[in-house]
Amino acid sequence: MAPSILIVGATGNTGRSVTETLPKLLKSSNTLSEYRLIALTRSSESPMARQLAGLPGVEVIEKNWVEITSDWLHEHQVVRAFIASHNEPNQFAEESTFHVAALNAGIKYVVRISTTAANVRPDCNAYYPRTHWAIEALLSSPEFSSLQWTSLQPNVFSSFYLSTAAEFIKKYRKTGKQDTLRIWGSKDAAVGIIDSYDVGVFAAHLLSQDDPTAYNRAKYVLNGPTDITGKQIVDMVEQHIGTQVKEVSYQDVSFIDSLYELNHAANGQSKNVILSIKHALETAWEGKCSASTTSSEVLELAAPKRTPADVLKTLLEV
Repeated sequence: MAPSILIVGATGNTGRSVTETLPKLLKSSNTLSEYRLIALTRSSESPMARQLAGLPGVEVIEKNWVEITSDWLHEHQVVRAFIASHNEPNQFAEESTFHVAALNAGIKYVVRISTTAANVRPDCNAYYPRTHWAIEALLSSPEFSSLQWTSLQPNVFSSFYLSTAAEFIKKYRKTGKQDTLRIWGSKDAAVGIIDSYDVGVFAAHLLSQDDPTAYNRAKYVLNGPTDITGKQIVDMVEQHIGTQVKEVSYQDVSFIDSLYELNHAANGQSKNVILSIKHALETAWEGKCSASTTSSEVLELAAPKRTPADVLKTLLEV
């Protein structure tokens, strides 16, 4: 059996493009052309999983990644892995368990998805960027010296950032009525939002390197090709609806309250912890998350391509 590259969350935001991009890259590799791809998913019967299963060299396996052990990795001869973890409060416990299993299984290289670079620090007021900081600190420790890794720090995903604009346009087209247009960003701060598909493409380029040593222990900042302000989002909406938006609420993070009530309140999660997510966008409002912060290696290896206008158009087609 040939060595394999594991893609955790293969049908997710970033995992899908990793899975779709890697076969083409491996085909032209000097040393990895015979490697298998294991696309991990929670449902092998989903339409996306079935689509990925048709790609050359891809084997779709139904398994919850948090149950992966070093024995399982050995059994499937995994030598490289991609992981985009959830950002629930127990992320550190579950993702660090995966990395310990990878270390014990002798995996050579892991590419992981982090979060907005300006937030990945121990004093971030939002809880989940502190978790990413802690994971990167763990991987940077001497005990993990035999495991090569790269952490990708993408800006906020375009599909999330523009979701309220898309829903506003759809509702107006259907009813001819306007509610308040709620925008996560500030009116004037430029933010380099990025399409999650572009993030996965870059990850695939890293995983396909014959020798990833040059990227070991690197933390790369990823933004989209262009910046966008809150006012520019309003302008795009007005172009799509053909009239002026009557009421706009900038820096609107009220959705976090609904997120807590819908997904966390019944599970006994700390309200204080979940609501701290509201602080995650503060660095964007402060102008610290523009496209100019993108790492040069990203631009050289697989520069992001999809603009906010491209993503909004796609959202409107769904």
